Amino acid sequence: METTRDVHETVTTVYESESRRVLATLIRLLGDFDTAEEALHDAFRAALEQWPRDGVPKNPRAWLVSAGRFKAIDSMRRLKRFDSLDEASPNAEVAVTDPAAWADEESVEDDRLRLIFTCCHPALASEAQIALTLREVCGLTTEEIARAFLTPAPTLAQRIVRAKSKIRDAKIPYEVPSRGELAARLDAVLRVIYLVFNEGYAASSGASLTRTDLSGEAIRLGRLLVELLPEPEAIGLLALMLLHEARRAARTSPSGELILLEDQDRTVWDRGLIAEGSRLVERALESRQFGPYTIQAAIAGVHAEAPDAEATDWGEIVGLYDVLWRMDPSPVIELNRAVAVAMRAGPAAGLELVERILARGDLKDYRFAHAARAELCRRLGRTADARESFERALSLTKQEPERRFIERRLQELARNC
Repeated sequence: METTRDVHETVTTVYESESRRVLATLIRLLGDFDTAEEALHDAFRAALEQWPRDGVPKNPRAWLVSAGRFKAIDSMRRLKRFDSLDEASPNAEVAVTDPAAWADEESVEDDRLRLIFTCCHPALASEAQIALTLREVCGLTTEEIARAFLTPAPTLAQRIVRAKSKIRDAKIPYEVPSRGELAARLDAVLRVIYLVFNEGYAASSGASLTRTDLSGEAIRLGRLLVELLPEPEAIGLLALMLLHEARRAARTSPSGELILLEDQDRTVWDRGLIAEGSRLVERALESRQFGPYTIQAAIAGVHAEAPDAEATDWGEIVGLYDVLWRMDPSPVIELNRAVAVAMRAGPAAGLELVERILARGDLKDYRFAHAARAELCRRLGRTADARESFERALSLTKQEPERRFIERRLQELARNC
């Protein structure tokens, strides 16, 4: 016989593994985020009360969905919002009227995909998409999201409330878009996952270089998306994240100091993630329907294949950046290509390209552009120019490991004068 403590531990385990799936299905059945969240918590409270007495059900997820749904119905009836969900008219604001729909396993799996696309609907602002996805799909708290993106918690909470209201008032459909709409809608989903991963892989500020909680959630979302919707660019984005994540352990010293790619100990790179990411890149490329995320993953793959920095095929990387630029001609991609050119053809060739970008003013407030110019000037012996650009980069940097790295570079320049 299971003890009450054992059952409580089981409930905790089920919450950690199933709560987001249960919530997604409840949103489909009840048609409202807040009602579904309240129903989710009611269901788990009921589990804590009933499972120690009646035993853990064979299908905990289905039990929780059923309990949450009927508790929500009872609550709505008490509030006299409408007489019965089961007898709802076609005009009632209820997503699903079939009482058995929750039990269909395929529908339940699709619920997670529906929830991702709802949270990333293009009618919502980008910041709202990110906040809502992390809150509803990933289960992060409002406080955790606020800390990650340097936003006051009350502001973040209001952003989530407004996003939910927008979905309700605009009657945004809780569904995976049709094939004709998929490309545009998928772009929004991939962009949110990409932004979350970037903030986790290279935090914009704070004491640490990385945020493993955010990059981990992004990878989890990427895996989920590929599992439920294996489109080439979803596969490419997952590959990109895995190949970058494989280098995490080598990016900082034991004391948390930044280590440049060329100086990293490649023996500590995660070869399992590299192998998985490389397979996914090949799969996406073979589709002939890939896009920018797949090309970025291919670039990361070239780095991963090189046994050391000197062996890196910079010619291939420049060629891949040429392809990427044609797909997505952004100044950041142009900057990354310029750095690759510097590695292939020497710092003078790269510096010319970087200075051309900065002269246009496109990246005047982008810390990495000034850091790239500073490093290339340093390698060319242009000490005064290097110092000027390092100081500009330092003024734009809010992340402590990066600040310490730039300060060390400035100290080295001062010693060499």
